[in-house]
Amino acid sequence: MDVLTAALGQLFVPYHLAIIVGGTIAGLFVGAMPGLSATMALAVLLPFTFAMPALAGLIGLGSVYMGAIYGGAFSAILINAPGTPSSIATTFDGYPMAKAGRAEEALTAATIASVLGGLFGVFALLVLAPPLAAFSLRFGPPEYFWVAVLGLTLIGSLSAGSLLKGLLGGALGVLLSIIGVSPIGGESRFTYGFPVLQGGVELIVALIGLFVIPELLVMAGTGIAALTRSTSVGSNRKGVMWPTIKRVLSMPGNLLRSMVIGEVVSVIPGAGGNIAGLLAYNEAKRASKHPEEYGKGSIEGLVASESSNNVTVAGSMVPLLTLGIPGAPPDALILGAMLMHGLRPGAELFTVSGVLTYGFILSMGLAALVMLPIGLLGGRLIYQTVVRVPPYFLVPTIATMAILGSYALRNSMTDVMIMLVLGIAGYILKELGFHPAPIALGLILGPIAETGFVQATLMGSSLTYPFLKLFESPLSRILIALSLLAIVWPYVTAWRHRRQRARGGTP
Repeated sequence: MDVLTAALGQLFVPYHLAIIVGGTIAGLFVGAMPGLSATMALAVLLPFTFAMPALAGLIGLGSVYMGAIYGGAFSAILINAPGTPSSIATTFDGYPMAKAGRAEEALTAATIASVLGGLFGVFALLVLAPPLAAFSLRFGPPEYFWVAVLGLTLIGSLSAGSLLKGLLGGALGVLLSIIGVSPIGGESRFTYGFPVLQGGVELIVALIGLFVIPELLVMAGTGIAALTRSTSVGSNRKGVMWPTIKRVLSMPGNLLRSMVIGEVVSVIPGAGGNIAGLLAYNEAKRASKHPEEYGKGSIEGLVASESSNNVTVAGSMVPLLTLGIPGAPPDALILGAMLMHGLRPGAELFTVSGVLTYGFILSMGLAALVMLPIGLLGGRLIYQTVVRVPPYFLVPTIATMAILGSYALRNSMTDVMIMLVLGIAGYILKELGFHPAPIALGLILGPIAETGFVQATLMGSSLTYPFLKLFESPLSRILIALSLLAIVWPYVTAWRHRRQRARGGTP
């Protein structure tokens, strides 16, 4: 308690409070811009933190990180483009709500869920860091492989239409993920003589192409911005904020379940907020009394996605601060800042540098609280600004940001070409009934599955059948059972719906 009190005393000084507010606002705008990500924002900010005191630099990075993950919900809701990978699941119901004239309701719900998720993540990091760190050590290569398989099997439940189309989309994403240098053997695959492809297809580039470009093509093809046309109806409704806040707070089961899922996923290094959001969304759909509303504008699905992905901001710090393993890509930049200031992850970080460490953790909680007034008051301004932008300005502006964001990742025109090709392909696939989310999920999980499988078989080289190493641990068997359940569940749900319809049609 003495350390926590001293840490709070360090935070409540004008300089640090200004960094928290400014960093959160900056992160929000970065996350709301399609093509820009939390990782990119931290990479730009990182050099400036080297000249700052250690606590001030970490506070700035943590605040920008928290704001950027939350800001991704704005573009996900308003233009169906996840501002950050963590907001993929937010597009499923956030954008349909905006199209139905419920954009302010969606933004308010996302704000409340994000704030609660951020606070829950900070609380869990403060209280549960040691046992969660011990639990993350249980995940070896076999468990990582089955986590990836579980994520891929969930595609069937997440696909609004055909299970086969969802699985094919996931397979396409996995194929895209094998482009580049093999993570284990080091061989170059499908690079076709382009050195930049040795680094593979960048996730941000793929997300821009799959989510942003198809929507821009639709807007350009109709000649009227779909966003302006759809959200203008009911956009000036009064009294939306408080009823929405009450409705979000009236679903504690959904909130708690989603935040726990986000926390468990975030302590697994490399899993990230994208997987947390998708898993929480899937479980919310399973537990819902109205699963048929998901994908059509369900506030439950939106709350599940946003509450879970914001938990991962602080949750992913568990392996970082205790083991020195970045739980997500932005954490690698925070680790770099820590090392530059002479801070080494481990037990000494919580003892010798306890005031600094707990000050950094608590600053993320303050950043989450700052999001509340900014989101509720400033969110309406951002919404009105985006909605009122003329179509002839909105389309080229977003396209320019998409091109710049794709190019800035590796300063490569090849990435821009990949983005455009994936965008055109995504538009065609969307017209054929394929949703971009399974493709993106396959791209994310492909390297995790490949690395886990190869490392597990190498570990089992002394066995007669090396692949049996994948089935040894009890945790692997639990993940296998969950994967089988995820495959069977859509058919069980469809069978139950058919029975209910049959009963309803009988006299």
